[in-house]
Amino acid sequence: MMGGMDAVSLAIIAGGLGRRLGGRVKAHLEVEGETVLTRLLRLARPGESVVVVTQRPDAFPGLRCVPDVEAGRGAPGGVVTALLTVATPWVLVVASDMPALEARHRELLEAAARDDVEVVAATRDGRLEPLFALYRTNLGARWRATLKDEPSLRSLISSVPHATVALEPGALDSLNTPDDLARHHAR
Repeated sequence: MMGGMDAVSLAIIAGGLGRRLGGRVKAHLEVEGETVLTRLLRLARPGESVVVVTQRPDAFPGLRCVPDVEAGRGAPGGVVTALLTVATPWVLVVASDMPALEARHRELLEAAARDDVEVVAATRDGRLEPLFALYRTNLGARWRATLKDEPSLRSLISSVPHATVALEPGALDSLNTPDDLARHHAR
């Protein structure tokens, strides 16, 4: 692997209920003729473990789905679930509504991984984007213990040695609102 990387799993965080989009499963929205899920699955390397953290496993047939280990803890709970679920030393976490991510973005994160960091997160306009990041899975138990305090993912990342990678504008766009759908010609 590049940088300080060992084996990696891919975790797709699909915990939201898509309320602003009428309850639609965001991973099944289509952009340029493909579902967001199809696009995200290309981030996985051949033979790599893939897990979907979701409360709606029926929406992801054929994929390994797990519910949050601590219900109602939002994105931090989803990431902690991914960290506790996979068997590899690293997990690439990605939100299920980010259609513009490509393998080259993953490679940028991996190139920034070092032995002295526990997270490599993408940034957008200088701000951490914790839902496209590489995490060492050994953070899982430690961070699970903090979920009762409802920490943000940014505060969790800031509490450990981490590196950041700035991605080009648009790479981290997500599909959360009808305006987002229109901007990305998603349906």
